[in-house]
Amino acid sequence: MAVIITPTPVGACQAFTVTVTGAPLAATQAVFTYDGQPPVTVPLTAGSASVTLTATGSGAQTVSVVYLDATSTVVGAENGTVTVTPAPAGTLSTTLTTPVGGITTATTVITCAGGLTSINGTLTYTLPGGATVTATVTNGVVLPTNLGVALTPGQTVGVSFTPAAGSCPACTLAPITVTVPPLSTCTVAIQSVVGSVIVGQPLTVTAVVLCNGQPVSGATVTFTGGATPVTATTNASGIATGTLVFNTPGTATVTATVTATGTACSCTGVISAPVTITVAPQPSCQVMLLPAGPTVVGQPTTVTAVVLCNGQPVSGATVTFTGGATPVTATTNASGIATGSLVFNTPGTATVTATVTASGTTCSCTGVISAPLTITVNVRTRPTLQASPACWRVNTPLPVPDLFTATLTATLTPAQAGVTVSFYILGQLVGTAVTNASGVATLNAGLSLLQISAASYTATATVGGVTVQATGSLVPCPPM
Repeated sequence: MAVIITPTPVGACQAFTVTVTGAPLAATQAVFTYDGQPPVTVPLTAGSASVTLTATGSGAQTVSVVYLDATSTVVGAENGTVTVTPAPAGTLSTTLTTPVGGITTATTVITCAGGLTSINGTLTYTLPGGATVTATVTNGVVLPTNLGVALTPGQTVGVSFTPAAGSCPACTLAPITVTVPPLSTCTVAIQSVVGSVIVGQPLTVTAVVLCNGQPVSGATVTFTGGATPVTATTNASGIATGTLVFNTPGTATVTATVTATGTACSCTGVISAPVTITVAPQPSCQVMLLPAGPTVVGQPTTVTAVVLCNGQPVSGATVTFTGGATPVTATTNASGIATGSLVFNTPGTATVTATVTASGTTCSCTGVISAPLTITVNVRTRPTLQASPACWRVNTPLPVPDLFTATLTATLTPAQAGVTVSFYILGQLVGTAVTNASGVATLNAGLSLLQISAASYTATATVGGVTVQATGSLVPCPPM
């Protein structure tokens, strides 16, 4: 007969197999008994049988085997030895929390290298004076437990674990003693101020409230140092944000005072380290006039101004141009440019200025005046129109709408673009053309037999309320 145990050694709470061979010939079944566990009876086959058991305890353990015949009479017995390696040590870690004016709560975390699923049972908290409070452990997890009393700093609580009946924890958990810590005091710090601080402009200030390195949410933070204190509440990250306004340029000191009720920290009137900032006066915008083009009495002259603040364009500002017969107001675009049109009724020199007002911008722009711009207003000269000689030719190939074609040209002096010139033959309008930058208007006209017999054409235009006219010849084109 033989008892074979595999593996051995075996870790606590791990499975091992017991196999018997060479049982007595009369034996029909084998009964295995191990460490107080219920006996396991299995039939023998050819004198052999095996069972799987769970290791418990530690050290050398005995497995007993009793052989029975068909009448359940003992016909033999033998023992085997299994060596059990003790379960590794796990840990109990308990934190005691007592909110201001509240009841102490115990929070315990269990660790086990062999896995938590085998850790089931009861956690017992032993309070000062001997009273106990229990909590259920399921798969190594225990919920925070209300201890029913308000413990004070320095008092101790015992914590121990009792495995559930029939369970086999993969770790041994030694009892611990926990001391109630002193009340923590929260801290508050103001984050650095980024960017410039300007008189009258809102400044966002941010503070972080921590307790033992953890954010404190729901705390009230009051920021002081601006024209009016501002109060905010911390979010889940312990951050509170407020807006301060400073009415005086120079240096200012900002502090944050925090009060947090109902938390694990004592946060009544805790003040941050002061933060010193420099408050700059409001910048003033600048307005500059750009040079104007040629100016003639009675004709509109375009004037342009650029409005800047710290070198950046100011859009939406109102600019009033003065110096002409009537002031003109315009609004700056996204590039800070405003354009107006002035009319001057007297020749000679004139002084143009631009006055800017911008409300609701980052600059103080009330009544800021540009440097004056001196311009020369020229006497208006009477325009003249000159019609160039033209020739006609047969419009081929036939048939075509017009039998003859001619190019009619008129030149306006002084040159002015965009003036409409009308061309007539025998008093009948042939067509119109618009002058280019050189003052030239050109019309490619289709003519009838009657029109080419006129030998001339007339061009007319109206410039500044004055009508000018010129006549040009219309002859056959030389042979090609």
